[in-house]
Amino acid sequence: GDVRERIVQVAREATVPVKTLPALNELITGDLNLTGQIRPVEVEDLLGREPVDVDLPSIAGYLAGEVVLVTGAGGSIGSELCRQIARMRPTRLVLVDNGEPGLFEIERELVDERDFHATAAVLADAGNATKMRQVFEKYRPAVVFHAAAYKHVPLMEANPLEAVRNNTLVTRTVADIAVEFGAKRFVLVSTDKAVNAKTVMGQSKALCEWIVESWGYRDDATTKFCGVRFGNVLGSSGSVIPIFRKQIARGGPVTVTHAEMTRFFMTIPEAVQLIIQAGAIGGRGQVYVLDMGEPVKITDLADTMIRLSGKEPGRDIAIEFVGARPGEKLHEELWSETETVSPSSHEAIMLVTRPPIDQQWLEAELDDLAHLVEAGETLELIGRLNTICAAPRRNGVLAGDGAGAAEATPASEIV
Repeated sequence: GDVRERIVQVAREATVPVKTLPALNELITGDLNLTGQIRPVEVEDLLGREPVDVDLPSIAGYLAGEVVLVTGAGGSIGSELCRQIARMRPTRLVLVDNGEPGLFEIERELVDERDFHATAAVLADAGNATKMRQVFEKYRPAVVFHAAAYKHVPLMEANPLEAVRNNTLVTRTVADIAVEFGAKRFVLVSTDKAVNAKTVMGQSKALCEWIVESWGYRDDATTKFCGVRFGNVLGSSGSVIPIFRKQIARGGPVTVTHAEMTRFFMTIPEAVQLIIQAGAIGGRGQVYVLDMGEPVKITDLADTMIRLSGKEPGRDIAIEFVGARPGEKLHEELWSETETVSPSSHEAIMLVTRPPIDQQWLEAELDDLAHLVEAGETLELIGRLNTICAAPRRNGVLAGDGAGAAEATPASEIV
């Protein structure tokens, strides 16, 4: 990425247009029409890092010849999971999503473009326990990748009932059914927003991690549970890069929330490679965090994207600062001060450890949240979330009546 950026800068100063080709491995496996693959340099090319070395034999060992189920299969991460898992040649790949367009697109891509016909597309809400039991009964998946989630922070701040239902409670439902049907592995796709969570979205995903940690130690569970935490992925649905592209195409302004705001970035394929790798090394309730490299200033990102479009920031396209949104952090964290981070068997994956959670306490809290969601008790739900997520871990037991410190969305804007 650094080398490409220097080349682009030198060429730009000399008014020489720059284009790029895909990486060598993409050229080998992709379209043989070389000239058709020449394209403009994108910001992803400049932010890219050295390719991740993935232990393919260990990945193939737990995916090849197995039935694999992916929830949220039509999303940015879910669809890339499907692409990479299909290369490992499972006996069947079960795609679950409640959105018809995304599910249709990834199934057609796998079958028509990638010649992988052992797919089963299931249009369903992963939180529908009856439907999911039918799916598990029919296909008997050995490996479950749970990527289904709502992720947009401001939208979840305004819709906390759906955040908890679709993130936290759906995770419990799928985890319970995976245990019930004896799945070998359950891999949760998590987020850095679960660290010191100050938003509804972050808190709902923090609870997902707690479920993975706790369920991994259930006496009745043979399923190996693990969670994988990482930051922003480049070009994912609703992320900052597609938004900036649209704003630049309209002639600006490009809107940045704060001049000092930073975020971690990773490409979607790289993140998914490491998620699959973590699934190979994960055991009893571990949470892993991916090496995200150095954080990137959002103002620098906007500046680079404007220059790549052939414009000058401030002269041709303005950058406007619009203020941080409710609950938004200036700098995301990959782990908290109360967590211990240690190396795993893969250099780009780190193990996060912390005192264990009392399963009975967590089950009771999740039951309470489920009742509040069903009753539509929005404000009580927010208060309960704050209390749960502020609970201290004492002597290996997570419990307490700590008060939450999340920034509240005005009641008039909450559904």
